[in-house]
Amino acid sequence: MARTVRFHDVGGPEVLRLEDVEVGEPGPGELRVRVDAIGLNRAEVMFRGGYYIEPVKEFPARLGYEAAGVVEAVGAGVAGFEIGQAVSVVPAFSQNDYGVYAERAIVPASAVLHRPQGVDAVMGAAVWMPYVTAYGALVEIGGMRAGDTVVLTAASSSVGLAAIQVANRVGAVPIVTTRTSAKKERLLKAGAAEVIAVEEENVVERVLTATGGRGAEFVFDAVAGPGVLDLAKVLAPDGTLFIYGLLSGEPTPYPMATMPALTMRTYTLFEITTDERRLRRAEAFVASGLRTGAFQPVVDRTFDLEEIVAAHRYMESNTQIGKIVVTVTH
Repeated sequence: MARTVRFHDVGGPEVLRLEDVEVGEPGPGELRVRVDAIGLNRAEVMFRGGYYIEPVKEFPARLGYEAAGVVEAVGAGVAGFEIGQAVSVVPAFSQNDYGVYAERAIVPASAVLHRPQGVDAVMGAAVWMPYVTAYGALVEIGGMRAGDTVVLTAASSSVGLAAIQVANRVGAVPIVTTRTSAKKERLLKAGAAEVIAVEEENVVERVLTATGGRGAEFVFDAVAGPGVLDLAKVLAPDGTLFIYGLLSGEPTPYPMATMPALTMRTYTLFEITTDERRLRRAEAFVASGLRTGAFQPVVDRTFDLEEIVAAHRYMESNTQIGKIVVTVTH
């Protein structure tokens, strides 16, 4: 038996329960992992609340995409993993099929990466989703390179902070947005070239001024909704607007022909994590950044597994800067 977070109906954080659940043995293509740390993601809050991109199919339901731990058992047909190896689990499956909010979890081996030397469990649960998300859109798909400018929304999130570091590593210029100026100094210290408080400043004017009127080659947007109309105005001709989140909760219009030619597309991490070749390139890119010190994952706060309700409430407060991690004591 393993302590496992489940919920029996959609709703607020209070629906989460810590229950003893039989884990069993991994099937073909699966691993059983002793979970030491769990990285929280906005998708889990949305899944629990019933407004994620996929609905809960069956109750009681599990949660959790991202964790770090140690391999305990190896299923048939799995190569490259041994019992005792330190690993990280990355989002590459449906939460209707697997969940890592638990002391022990069975997960598909295709969603597991070897943890680089020197990366502890907390960092191992905080690094992959943010950096692979940013790398996948901007570098793998977008082709961002030195001299490009990228506008990053919701910049104090774990993905936003990772995207700042990814942009700086390839020589691009990260211009970031946040709601108010309260987090401005933190974001400048994190490597942002410019910080724009969207409730206090004109985003379009600030970006065009910062780029000498040229505009940005990329926008990486976690908010969506009506704000994309202004974000489209800051793009350089033939620029790309990636939408990877829906924080606004509002319908998202499509910018029409009054704008310069642009590409607007949705993007999900699964485009990278479910493609073996793309995932291996992402793994190499992130591991290299960790090894050289170019990437410094930011952990805002840790909670114990018993505090999972409080951890979800904290995420919904939107006051964090960086990743929220839940630790598991065995």
